[in-house]
Amino acid sequence: MSYDFKDEEQVKEYIKNLGTEYRFQCYHEKIPEGCHRLGDFFESIKKDLEKASKVFKTNCDDNNYGWSCFKVANYLLHNKVSAEKKEKNGKEIAQYFVKGCENGYVPSCHLAGLLFSTDKIGPGKDFKKAEHYLQKACDQKYAASCYQLSAMFIRGSEEYPKDMARAFKYSLRSCDMNHMYACSNVSQMYKKGDGVVKNLNLAEKFRKKAKELFEAQKVPEKPIAFSE
Repeated sequence: MSYDFKDEEQVKEYIKNLGTEYRFQCYHEKIPEGCHRLGDFFESIKKDLEKASKVFKTNCDDNNYGWSCFKVANYLLHNKVSAEKKEKNGKEIAQYFVKGCENGYVPSCHLAGLLFSTDKIGPGKDFKKAEHYLQKACDQKYAASCYQLSAMFIRGSEEYPKDMARAFKYSLRSCDMNHMYACSNVSQMYKKGDGVVKNLNLAEKFRKKAKELFEAQKVPEKPIAFSE
């Protein structure tokens, strides 16, 4: 059946039928993707975050659907649901990001890595876990995770040594995926010979690439995570 989306009544009927279809997929056909679509339906169309949260959590806990696990972690992280307006439990948030990662949702690997790299929100700093999850995402071509790994090795800390050679490797990998700030870091490293043999021609090449990416994205500049 085709719908006239300029007709308010037909729009209401379409939305009602959509919800019915997703409920059937989730509760009768037991399709995890259908359950996730039902959660999205409650979240985006019905604006009922309580119901969306319950659907996502059940789909994660019972069906191990990675994207739903990621949604649960995000809800907990940002206190989106009134029933969850409580002190944030870093361990629980990390648990759901980790489960999302282990069940194939790459952005969940990235967020798990970030949580384990800070004391502010997560369950506590754990460099080995942070590196593990960021590496998993980086290996699956998630540019932001490669960039975050490079930034960690640029800064260094008490838990792990500064390592500019590894920082260069991850910056270059992220730049190859068109991460603007990673390209800028690669340019600086070539310019200074920091973590790589100094090469002014390559420094200029990557500077130009960073500039082209910046102009294409038309975003305001912000500081680059590069050590002086």
